[in-house]
Amino acid sequence: MKHFTSRIAIATALSIGVTASPAFAEANEPRQQGTNALRAVAPATGEAISGEIIVSAEGLKELDFITGQDALDEEDIQENLDGQIGEVLEKLPGVSATSFTPGASRPILRGQDGERVRVLVDGLGTGDVANTSADHATSIDPLTVSRIEVLRGPAALLYGSQALGGVVNVIDRRIPTEVPETGIAVDALLAADTASNLLSGGVSLDAALGDMFVVHFDGSYRDTDDLEIPGFQLTDDLRADLLADAAEEEEEGELEEAEELREAANQEGFLPNSSTETYTLNGGFGVILGDSSFGASVGYYDTFYGIVGNPEGGHHHHGEEEGEGGEEEEEEGEETVSIGLEQWRFDVRGDIALGDGFAERLKIRAGYSDYTHTEFEGTEVGTVFDTESFEARAELIQSTGGVIGAQYTFRDFSAVGEEAFVAPNETTQLALFTVQEFDFGGFQVEAAGRYERVDVEADTLGLERDFDLFSGALSGIVEAGEGVRFGATVSRTERAPAGEELFANGPHIATQIFEVGDPDLDIEAAWGLEGFVRGELGPLNFGASVYYQSFENFIYLSDTGLEEDDLPVFNFLQQDAEFSGFEADVVFPIVDTDGFALSGDVRASYVVAELDDGTDVPRIPPFTLLAALEADVDAFNLRAEVQRFGPQKDLAPNETETDGFTLANFYLSWRPLEGNRNVTLQLAGENLFDNTGRRHSSFTKDFVTLPGRNIRVSARLSF
Repeated sequence: MKHFTSRIAIATALSIGVTASPAFAEANEPRQQGTNALRAVAPATGEAISGEIIVSAEGLKELDFITGQDALDEEDIQENLDGQIGEVLEKLPGVSATSFTPGASRPILRGQDGERVRVLVDGLGTGDVANTSADHATSIDPLTVSRIEVLRGPAALLYGSQALGGVVNVIDRRIPTEVPETGIAVDALLAADTASNLLSGGVSLDAALGDMFVVHFDGSYRDTDDLEIPGFQLTDDLRADLLADAAEEEEEGELEEAEELREAANQEGFLPNSSTETYTLNGGFGVILGDSSFGASVGYYDTFYGIVGNPEGGHHHHGEEEGEGGEEEEEEGEETVSIGLEQWRFDVRGDIALGDGFAERLKIRAGYSDYTHTEFEGTEVGTVFDTESFEARAELIQSTGGVIGAQYTFRDFSAVGEEAFVAPNETTQLALFTVQEFDFGGFQVEAAGRYERVDVEADTLGLERDFDLFSGALSGIVEAGEGVRFGATVSRTERAPAGEELFANGPHIATQIFEVGDPDLDIEAAWGLEGFVRGELGPLNFGASVYYQSFENFIYLSDTGLEEDDLPVFNFLQQDAEFSGFEADVVFPIVDTDGFALSGDVRASYVVAELDDGTDVPRIPPFTLLAALEADVDAFNLRAEVQRFGPQKDLAPNETETDGFTLANFYLSWRPLEGNRNVTLQLAGENLFDNTGRRHSSFTKDFVTLPGRNIRVSARLSF
């Protein structure tokens, strides 16, 4: 799976970029402005915008007033650098991460993940299978990303009925949309750390070939060792269970097994089998014809990462199943599990200016993905997931503010192997959608609607399901003085069950559970109500949202407490549910004098979710609070922050409590070129007090902790 990974070649290319960058950067105007606080970025100019977030969905001119929209630019990505998109975003209000293992972590929005959160690359689905299971990595490398947007509310209906929780839209550079002013543009991000012995680097190059034609190349490489952690790998309760089992084995004379159990219980200092290696290669071109542009790209993503095993269970004893072969086969069945993932992706894009009539632009986007995901048991291939997908969308951008569009998606999914727990299935989706804005002076209205036809078919089972989905949202916004807006959104959203939720039936080695789907699952629907306020009061920037969602036929994966093939059995079940919570953030100045500025940054979020039978929804994140002080002194920026994660005692059946924990971090950034923010060197210290942290939203929290104390150095270059 690790084809032609040449560290020397990559390191040489990155070194050339680092060496050449100061001369180029000094000679050019800065391409970005901003601070290290959470900020918005204009798509065309890359400049920071105060109090207003302009997202890439053109025609929706004030999305951040509708509900809380967030955007991270390159400086934010450098500060929150990680190999998985979930960890990059986890400091945003209302965002958590699955944190299954260092090689796989998806974002969780408002307590919802998987099929309810769409992760996109420039408006199209990623083409991977990360949404089907927490152990599957998202095929995005943040090293070569220019911006990440988080969308909620009516705007999410642009991208799919699955976006009940929201949308994460990653903007990359694969297809150029403008000619570099100096004929060439280079971006690079390099990093190394101590907690995982990280070595990573990404480089992006745009070069103009004439006045209209631009070519693009980028590549990245990331390598980590087993992750260093504070204290024991296992929770106290899990350690106690293993030590009790060891005592029983010893009494029965099984001294070797007793010793193995004690070693597992006392594992500390690092996570076994948590190393990762990832690289990407992408190329594309763009043709810019005045206000219109066309382009295409091809990309390759490859990653290999370990799955941290549960010492208490999840081991497959193939020797026992065969009835012979004995000890040798049993040991072979207990090999570590790892995942090799590769993806080829092809994209085309067109943006056509239509003049000054009703429709000012036509945007066309299409992508094809060939994805393979292999689960290894030791060196033996266990299960292979193959997915081919095609997605196309067209958007008519109205001059009056609004979008009318259509979208088509096809996915052919198969799993092959002794533990292929999902039957091969095909999913076809066809959708029509619109989002409209109306401005009545001091009052604004946004209305969204989406119709979607979904067909899911499993030929080997002789099963086929068809769904007609209708979703809509309506928002009203009032201006309460200059710079402050508040409003409310009411929505009705429907989602079809995914193929994995319908057809799963078997052991899943990577997650170490036995998954059972239900082919008779109904449409999942939700009524939503949200109130929000956002704006500026002088130098004060703030935003807050309070929301409530009432689900009909909520689909969830539940621990039954039973075992099959020595694995805990999890069923996909369905019943009504209610979600409610809030998000808030405020940035305020403390001192602002010539040459020195000090500001505060506070963010908080909380969600509670309960099923109709009175039990709690599994894996809901606890209350979180982040407080930071940020100082700007000439060419230096220092940010010191404290993150508090509360305990989670609202538990689903067979869940365990999660203790609260606190992380202390700092980020010291230096811009060595006067007047130029495009070259930034950063020293970061995370979890400075080496505290143990476990995410309640993770399936693996009882035996996978967050990193221990970590010192990271990084360099970001643009010229």
